[in-house]
Amino acid sequence: MSERPLEPEPARLQEWIEAFARFAVDHLARLPLMPAQGLELADGLAVAERLSTPIGEAPLPGGIPAIIDRLERGAEAALLTAGPGYLAYVPGGGLPSAAIGDLVADLLNRYTGITQAAPAFVRLESDVLQWLAGAFGYGPQARGLLVSGGSMANLAAVVTARIDRLGEDADLRRAVVLASSQAHHSVAKAVRLAGLPPSAVRLVAVDERLRLCPDALAAELEAVRREGRRPFMLVSAAGTTNTGAIDPLPALADLCEREGLWHHVDGAYGGAFVLCEPGRARLAGIERADSIAFDPHKGMFLPYGTGCLLVRDGAALRRAHAGEAAYLQDLDTDDGQAPSPAEHGPELSRPFRGLRLWLPLMLHGAAPFREALAEKLALAERFHAGLLEQVAAGAPVEIVDAPQLSTVPFRLRREPGETLASANARSATWLRAINAAGRVFMSSTNLPSPDGPAFTLRACVLSFRTHAEQVEQALEDLELGRPGVSSSTAPR
Repeated sequence: MSERPLEPEPARLQEWIEAFARFAVDHLARLPLMPAQGLELADGLAVAERLSTPIGEAPLPGGIPAIIDRLERGAEAALLTAGPGYLAYVPGGGLPSAAIGDLVADLLNRYTGITQAAPAFVRLESDVLQWLAGAFGYGPQARGLLVSGGSMANLAAVVTARIDRLGEDADLRRAVVLASSQAHHSVAKAVRLAGLPPSAVRLVAVDERLRLCPDALAAELEAVRREGRRPFMLVSAAGTTNTGAIDPLPALADLCEREGLWHHVDGAYGGAFVLCEPGRARLAGIERADSIAFDPHKGMFLPYGTGCLLVRDGAALRRAHAGEAAYLQDLDTDDGQAPSPAEHGPELSRPFRGLRLWLPLMLHGAAPFREALAEKLALAERFHAGLLEQVAAGAPVEIVDAPQLSTVPFRLRREPGETLASANARSATWLRAINAAGRVFMSSTNLPSPDGPAFTLRACVLSFRTHAEQVEQALEDLELGRPGVSSSTAPR
C-alpha cells in the first residue's frame, strides 16, 4: 500500500478517471432506454436503505466495481432528470462538456474567489459573465456573479437592492418587497434571510394568464404607503415555475422607474431564452431591470449548482458585498483587473464555476445553445398544437394557457355539477396513467380557479436531449392515459 494514499500515482489516477468516466458514458447511453421517471419514491427509499454503507477505515471491499455498482443503483433510484422524456418541474440535463469542465476545475483546484489568486481563470469567468450581460442587453458597467442557483441569486439581489435603496441603517420593519402571487418560493425566503420580517413580502394579483398586473401593483403600492411602510423593490418573473408566465416587463420597468423601486427579474427558468431570437422577443424589456437572476443549469443545460446574477450597475453589487480583512491584504484588488467574485457576492471560498460555462462555449460555440433554446420553444408550441387537436376531436381537456415560454399547463375539463375535488382527483389519476407508460414524465401544480386550487398537469420542455420524438410520445400517452379512452381506440 502507498505510504501516501491521498496522492495517487499518475497511472492509478488515470485508472480511476477512466473507470468512472466509462461508467458515466455507459449510463448516458442507456438514458433513452430507461423509464422516464426513474423509480417510484417508495422503491427509491428501499434502494437507499440497501445502499447505505458505514464509513470504514479501509477502502470499500470490492473496490471500484463495488463503488460503481452503488452509484448506478443510486442513479436508477432517482428522478431521471437527465433523460430525454423528463418534462417535469424544470428539466436540467447536464452537458457532458460541462462535467469535463468540473473535472478539470476540481483537479486543478485553483482558488478563484479573489482575482490575484488566479487572474487568468477569474478573467475567463468574467469574460463569460460579460458576454451573458451583453446578451441580456446590459452595458459595460454591469457585473455578474455565478452562484449555486436561483435561490442564492435572488438573495444576493435582495441584499443589493436593500442596501442601494434603503441604506445600511434603515428600519427594516417598514421595508416592503412586492412580488407576483406566482413568485417562486425562494423570493420570500431571500427576503427573510436578508433580514426583513415575513410581513415585508406583499404579493400582487395576476391577470388571466397569471402575469403580474401593473394596475394591481400600483394599488398595492398606494396601500403600502398608506400604512407607513417603505416599498423599495419589485420582483417580477421572466417565466414562472408554474406556467412559464412572463410578467409585462416594459410596463413594470416604467412603474419602477417612476416609483423609485429596484426592479429585479427572476428569470431562473426563462431568462436564458434571450440567447435565441424568439425568446429575446418574448422577454423584451428585461434589459431595463436593475438585476436579473437566471439558472444556466436550466436554460443553458449545465449541471445543477449553476446560478447567475447580473446587475446593471455593477458598483451597487460590489457595495453590497465587498469586505475587508487583514489576512487578505496581500490580495488587494487593483483597478483594471477582472472583478473578484468574492467582492460581488456572499462566498469567499467557492468552486471555479466559470469553467463549466467557459469550456462548453469553447467546445461547442454559442450557436448550438441558441438553436437548442429555439427548438424548445418550438417543441412547446407543437405540444400545445397537439393538445388543441385532441380538444377539437372531442377530448375533455382544458388548456389553461398557451405556452409563453416552454411550459404548457392543462387539466381535464370539469364536468357539469362536478365538485372541484372530484375534478382534481380525475386529473391526478390521468397524470399517474401518463407517467406509468414510462416514456415521458410530467409533474403537476395547483393553479387558481373560482372555487379553489385546481390540480393542473404541466409539461415543461427544456432538456437538450428532448426532441420531437418525445413530444409526440407525450401526446400519444396523454390520449391513451385519459380516463374513458381504451387502449384499442387510442392512437399509437
